Amino acid sequence: MKKRLALIALVLLLSFAAATPALAQDYSFTLDKETVNVYWNSDGSVALDYVFVFTNNAGGHAIDFVDVGMPNGRYNINNARADVDGKTVNISSDYQGDGSYGFAVDLGAYAIQPGRTGAVHVYISGITDVMYPDSKDSNYASAVFAPTWFGSQYVTGVTELSVIFHLPPGVKPEEPRWHSAPSGFPSEPQTALDNEGRVAYTWTATVRATKEYDFGASFPNTYIPATAVVQSNPLEDLFGVIGAFFTFIASSLPCLVFAAFFFGIPVFSVVNAQRRKLKYLPPKISIEGHGIKRGLTAVEAAILMEQPLDKVMTMILFGVIKKGAAEVVTRDPLELAFATAMPEGLHEYEKDFLKAFGEKKTAARRRLLQDMSIALVRSVSDKMKGFSRKETVDYYKGIMERAWAQVELADTPEVKSQKFDENLEWTMLDKDYDDRSRRAFTGPVFIPSWWERYDPAYRPVVGTSSSRPVSIPTSSGSARPLPGAQFAASVIGGAQNFSSKVIGDVQAFTSKVTGVTNPPPPPSVSSTRSGGGGGHSCACACACAGCACACAGGGR
Repeated sequence: MKKRLALIALVLLLSFAAATPALAQDYSFTLDKETVNVYWNSDGSVALDYVFVFTNNAGGHAIDFVDVGMPNGRYNINNARADVDGKTVNISSDYQGDGSYGFAVDLGAYAIQPGRTGAVHVYISGITDVMYPDSKDSNYASAVFAPTWFGSQYVTGVTELSVIFHLPPGVKPEEPRWHSAPSGFPSEPQTALDNEGRVAYTWTATVRATKEYDFGASFPNTYIPATAVVQSNPLEDLFGVIGAFFTFIASSLPCLVFAAFFFGIPVFSVVNAQRRKLKYLPPKISIEGHGIKRGLTAVEAAILMEQPLDKVMTMILFGVIKKGAAEVVTRDPLELAFATAMPEGLHEYEKDFLKAFGEKKTAARRRLLQDMSIALVRSVSDKMKGFSRKETVDYYKGIMERAWAQVELADTPEVKSQKFDENLEWTMLDKDYDDRSRRAFTGPVFIPSWWERYDPAYRPVVGTSSSRPVSIPTSSGSARPLPGAQFAASVIGGAQNFSSKVIGDVQAFTSKVTGVTNPPPPPSVSSTRSGGGGGHSCACACACAGCACACAGGGR
């Protein structure tokens, strides 16, 4: 009897031991990388192209199915296809994700085994009803997308998440506006043109792939059919607002005790907005090509570096004076006299600059200078097409440093003055130009031959009219010495003069230029209609009409 009981106990023990691994074994993996290309098409549909790189943890269940959430139910599963490491696998309607819509990828014989890594590629086209009106601009359509994410009980580690928007064909680089980025991502996406010439926005960050991240952009609705823009139902919007409000209160209540949140965020937003007003380069100038764009002038290089516009104006002023096109009649207020016959070789921005100073009314002159700045930014942007901004900026910084080296290493005041005359505009690219000028010119300086045209104190008074033609000599004979500190102060004062006397408030002046060349993106919400399904954990919870949220379905 005892022997039989012992045998039964042994059988039960072995059965339990054999069953335990099977019972304990569950999905456990790292999602090393998730990349999704989102193609917003001219017919108003969207196509999604996912690549998931999974590493199955040792002891984890084989990754045999991957659930992929969809923005809504307006798609045909027959338009989906998938492969694992290049080997075609099946699409199944047996979706077991938490969202309302989606499909499953059946890995079959190519299931990713414990301890192994595999890349799952999924593509689906023809998803409709994904674009909504932009509430900030009735002429724009809003497109918002949240990529698939997975249950936190299954995913370990962090993920390199990349979301690439490909906007409809024909959209110009300066037309679209990206929405505010999710927490953890850069505030502005990388901009580029894809291999089809479409504007592409790329957001990339290392994050936990267990939560929703919403990305969005708006573009003119003329690039898609009017019928493709989903018009919201006012009653649904009302319920959406109410639901979103209570959801927000419920989720945020524990955080409300931190009053700093309410003070810190507005302050940060204001500071960020003020900084952005000085970012006048359009997105297309940041499109990375290859190689260096040589042949830019120092003024154009300053624009590429996004130097303050008052400094750029000063550089142009020195340029037209050195060429003999104008001379300063008075410095306060700054008024110019123009040459009877304009010299050859003036750049368009120099001609526009002189045209602006032919206008006597301050407000009209500022508008013309803003127009000149806008045209200059656009010209530089066009010249940079196909070239790398980073490489080009580094190239011109090198020219600037070599220019300073020639000045600082000069053996005599005469040579130092000559080198400074030759390289003036290039040295002005230095952000530390003011202090560096003071350090460089401590001894006597032989003023350049054109200096009398810049500083009225060094020539006889000849009048005050800014519009009269004058005969402007290009040389005044031998150079005369001037105390270095006085010379440096005079050069530095040029930019300060522009700031206070010509363009007024630099930020206000620049913001009007930025408003044309690099308009700010609208807020990331366009209304309150949800674009995805419910559920929990990985549920889609978009709070805007432009939502095309792909609810998570993975993790099994």
